[in-house]
Amino acid sequence: MLKTVATSVLRPGMFLHSLDRRWLDHPFWKNSFLLTAIDIEKIVASGITSIVIDTDRGLSSSEDGLGEPVDPFDAAGSTTQTGDGQPLGTGGTARTHLPRRPVGEEIEHAKRLFESASNEMKMVFQQARMGRAVSGASMMPLVQSIAASVMRNPYALTSVARLKHHDGYTYMHSVAVCALMTALARELELDAADVLEAGVAGLLHDLGKALMPLAVLNKPGKLSVEEFEVAKKHSYDGWQMLQSADVSDAVLEVALHHHEKVNGRGYPHGLKDKAIPLLARMGAVCDVYDAVTSDRPYKSSWHPTQALRSMASWEGQFDKTILAAFVSTVGIYPVGSLVRLESGYLAVVLDQGNGSILTPTVKTFFSCKSNQPVFPQIVDLKKSKGADRIVAIEDPKQWNLPQLNDLWLNQAGPFV
Repeated sequence: MLKTVATSVLRPGMFLHSLDRRWLDHPFWKNSFLLTAIDIEKIVASGITSIVIDTDRGLSSSEDGLGEPVDPFDAAGSTTQTGDGQPLGTGGTARTHLPRRPVGEEIEHAKRLFESASNEMKMVFQQARMGRAVSGASMMPLVQSIAASVMRNPYALTSVARLKHHDGYTYMHSVAVCALMTALARELELDAADVLEAGVAGLLHDLGKALMPLAVLNKPGKLSVEEFEVAKKHSYDGWQMLQSADVSDAVLEVALHHHEKVNGRGYPHGLKDKAIPLLARMGAVCDVYDAVTSDRPYKSSWHPTQALRSMASWEGQFDKTILAAFVSTVGIYPVGSLVRLESGYLAVVLDQGNGSILTPTVKTFFSCKSNQPVFPQIVDLKKSKGADRIVAIEDPKQWNLPQLNDLWLNQAGPFV
């Protein structure tokens, strides 16, 4: 039976049937699932006052005492499903072990980790070019370090990873996709082993580029038709190279199929919809997002929000359920985004927080009214309760802000 209840009476074990919000306006990528204590905290923090529960699938409201008791830890470990009912994982395990660390505290570690991981991947690619076999087991300590950073804060490393330089892009891209895959796997509530498997897949998804002619790999302009056909071989080459490595079938599938599209127009096999393995569908989203948000010799990077909007508009390219989860993973306003507030200030996004993805923590630093810098202040838009809000995404290049990254990489400043 469906029943509308106030959020004040929610308890773990209730089954959420629907939220009276667009998915962009609440902190979940799905609208129906068994509630845990953490979920209830997020619902209340989002300002939602009532929800619809299904008493046939979970506890009823505390007033009538209906329903069988449900252990909240069992609820946290319930199976997550895609929109077509396919299980995504056992859930909860990878999301609840470590307390969340503020992004500002994790960034310094994330910067060092990204640099060392990129150097390690450079060596892996160099060895692959020389015909040496890659060991999946040897990748695991690196993946575990990346996963641990993402567990402490899912936004620190994924944001730092956007700060690539042209030299070494391929290696940095591999690390970035690993971090994004790990964060996405956590958002989809895959179990801990599957989160690490997703990380390995992200780290090795482009290994086939080690065999790509450097003239094609490093070309500063658009590839010709012939060059693009050569470039497309990297997915098969990577799959073939990993045959001799101790990696799972899922990791092999990501290397081979991360350029497939759900409409069947991808490569190399033109697979459609759920014929594309789950981790490969995840890899397709993470790979494209990191590519378009990175500066390349032949194009400027897209703003993360612009990238998400564009990706959502590409009908038939991505699994919609996974893309929705990915938006929740990186946020509508990812860390480092330049935004304009209703109050007339420019601000840079510092952290997503635990509430609505529309109300991040930001640092104001410039007045659009007076057209001059102001003393930086940190503002939690969730706690401002509507006193201020984001009204626009801004292009840092139009404002001539070459030092914008310093504002979020160094998060010191008064809090209001």
